[in-house]
Formats: sequence, C-alpha cells, structure tokens
Amino acid sequence: MQLATFKHLSSKNSDYGAAEKYLLFEHDEFTNKPVLDKNGKLIPRENCCFTTLNCGDDDFAIACMKSNLQYGKNCSRGDVKSHHYIISFDPRDSIENGLTVDRAQALGKKFCKEHFAGHQAIVFTHADGHNHSGNIHCHIVINSLRIADVPLLPYMGRPADTKAGCKHRCTEAAMNYFRAEVMEMCQREGLHQIDLLNGSKERMTEGEYWERRRGQA
Repeated sequence: MQLATFKHLSSKNSDYGAAEKYLLFEHDEFTNKPVLDKNGKLIPRENCCFTTLNCGDDDFAIACMKSNLQYGKNCSRGDVKSHHYIISFDPRDSIENGLTVDRAQALGKKFCKEHFAGHQAIVFTHADGHNHSGNIHCHIVINSLRIADVPLLPYMGRPADTKAGCKHRCTEAAMNYFRAEVMEMCQREGLHQIDLLNGSKERMTEGEYWERRRGQA
C-alpha cells in the first residue's frame, strides 16, 4: 500500500533546464534517461500541469541562472544548485477523495508559496507514479539561492535563512517541519495519510524500494 509521502533530493547540476526536461518528458524510471519515440523524439508526459514562481517573464532555468550571476552564488561545482521536493499522494485519493491533477497542483503551489517564498521555483504535478502505480504526485524544484527577504519560519535556524542572497538549507528539523505540514494538509483536505514523523510498518527506505523494483524488473 502506498500512502502520502514527502521526499527531498538536492542537486549540484548547474543545468537547471535538466530538471525542466525531466518533469516535462517521459524518462526511464531506473536509468533516468529520456524515453524516445520511434522517430527519436522526446515523449511529453501525459495528464500533467506546471507553473513557475518568482521567475518573471523567464523560464525557470534562465531565471535561476540570472539570479546566480547577480548574487555571485552557485558558481562552484560542489555547490548545491537546487532542491527537489516531492509530495506523493495515496492512489486511493483520486478514487475516494476527489483528488485530481489540478487539485494536487493547487496544493503543491500553495505549499511552495508558504514554505519556499523568496525562491524561484517550478511546481509540476504528474498523474502517475513509478511503474504506473496511479499515485498523483507533485514536484517542487527551487533554486537554492533566495532572491528576496522572507519572514522567519519555524524550520529556519539562523537569520541568514531569511535573507536574499543566501541559500536554502534542508536540515533534519526542516524535513520534520515539512512532513508535519504535509500531514496537516492531507488531514485538512480529507486525504489518506500516515505518520510521516514516527514512521510506519508499511514504509520502506528509498534504497529498499528501488532494490525491490529492480528485482521485479
């Protein structure tokens, strides 16, 4: 059984367009390489929607690169350039609780505005999960650089976490805060949820999941 989950990935890839490409087009779930049609062209993902935040008239990749140059940040190979958060909903929610791609996108956009204000972001919702599991899930990718001052939020541990020109930090305290917020969101919206803070017997680690999937394949 798959229930609502919240995951985080960080990237040192300076090509912000790679994230857009992954979200827009079909990719192999094991290799992460683009899936091509018989003519060698990329295959757009079906039943999905996206929006950018704090990017002005530019697309996400261009906006991030301009801001990095302006503040002189994310110039080194070892710098974390972006953070990728994934809210994955229970497959039953689309049947039992009226969850649609548009509704999930609205929830993801609201979550991003509340918790990653001041960051350039792309919010992208897909209708299907790995191996066509049927779970609607929302991707939130933010530039690690903050471009505007923001109020101090509970997960922030130092004044720099609110300042323009400084970078987002995904700490354990932050993850616990985000997990609690996802749980409250699901409860508020009448969606299925487990205790993301204390774990569940039905959960497995990311490594265990992929090991099992590769074995099945």
